[in-house]
Amino acid sequence: MITTAFPYIALLLFIASMLVYVEAQTKAKLFEYLPAIVILYFTVMTLSTLGVWSKTQEINSAYKGFKSNLLPAMIFLLLLQSDIRTILKLGKKILLTFFLASLSISLGFIMMFALMHSLFEDGAWKAFGALSGSWMGGTGNMVAIQSALELPDSKMGYVLLIDSIDYAIWVMILLALVPLAKQFNQWTKADGELLEKLGSTLDTTQEKQPIDFPSLFMMLGLALMVSVLAQQLAPLLPTTSFLTNTTWIVIFATLAGIVAGVTPLSKISSAQPLANIMLYLIVALIASRANFSELSQAPLYIVAGFIIIVIHATIMVLFAKVFRLDLFSLGVASLANIGGVASAPILAGAYHKALIPVGVLMAMMGYIVGTFMGLGVANILHILTTL
Repeated sequence: MITTAFPYIALLLFIASMLVYVEAQTKAKLFEYLPAIVILYFTVMTLSTLGVWSKTQEINSAYKGFKSNLLPAMIFLLLLQSDIRTILKLGKKILLTFFLASLSISLGFIMMFALMHSLFEDGAWKAFGALSGSWMGGTGNMVAIQSALELPDSKMGYVLLIDSIDYAIWVMILLALVPLAKQFNQWTKADGELLEKLGSTLDTTQEKQPIDFPSLFMMLGLALMVSVLAQQLAPLLPTTSFLTNTTWIVIFATLAGIVAGVTPLSKISSAQPLANIMLYLIVALIASRANFSELSQAPLYIVAGFIIIVIHATIMVLFAKVFRLDLFSLGVASLANIGGVASAPILAGAYHKALIPVGVLMAMMGYIVGTFMGLGVANILHILTTL
């Protein structure tokens, strides 16, 4: 049994790094449906359930120190890659479709929780709040909201279950619908010229500087200083039952990343691998405090996730008919929210390779708005529990 900090952190990093390496080298089909970060969570959770490490004071201190200090740095680095000026080139119609997807997902959470909240255990609104951050942004947004809401790590298993099982089925459905795009577009009377223009004008691969040691080292130092500043400034701001000290830290790091994203710093490629390393370690740390015995309501949560998706899809189809939206825009906007940068470009490429940048940029928009919209949804869900 591990009782000291260094072996504990080293083992978590080793497991995470091996999974990422195996995913990259083998490109196995398994990883298309269960991303490495999901497998990481349940692998570490299994080891935690088996008692491979104990919650000694030293391990508890290491857990708290790494998680609280790396979180703002990770948020900053993730958002640094999202230059809002490039995203705005998508045009009004594509951006409105993206926000329609975000809004319909929000309504899905609110309507589902209004109907079912009495069936869940106390504090379930926090779990769905964290999931809403993931389904309107990405895993980084989910982790940010989990910390802001002080959701116990033991309840994150529910979030990851829905995020993997329900999401995987939704991706397969959207990919299966690609051959039906022509019939759908005829039904909605959508205009296809917009996509042709976007595919020929957008390019997200240019202007990125190569990863090198000086930029990597500089980016690490900058991200850690943003974390320090966020934690120093947060206690100076007013707090409420919802706007806690941790929430302010998350908001400060988010705004810092958005602002820095319009500077030359956004062109430095070193930010992405650093952010991913921090994200994987944070997810492993969260999983290390969880236990399978605490997931007694797993089937109910999975059903709730499907209800959210059905509400979201219904609203999207209705608006597509009213506003003459095409199936490509609807599907990619949905996956840019629910799946993020890992799956939206894949769906976009299934329509045409020239449209892959559209999927990338829409997913980047999710990184920007996911935390704020997720916190808003969480607040509404909390209010519903008091009614």
